[in-house]
Amino acid sequence: MTETYETKIEQLRTIIGKIEDGNTSLDESMKLYEQGAVLIKQCEAILAGAELKITTLSRDA
Repeated sequence: MTETYETKIEQLRTIIGKIEDGNTSLDESMKLYEQGAVLIKQCEAILAGAELKITTLSRDA
């Protein structure tokens, strides 16, 4: 099942919360940061695809 943009954003919010809570070790924070970076790239790809689709639909209209 493909995760939605909204699901990925919620995962990012959770990661940010864990990093900011002050109770996460440096090693865990680094792992979370890496996971967040991957999620951001995935979100950017989803948005780019949506923009391309909207542009294509606008031309056809």
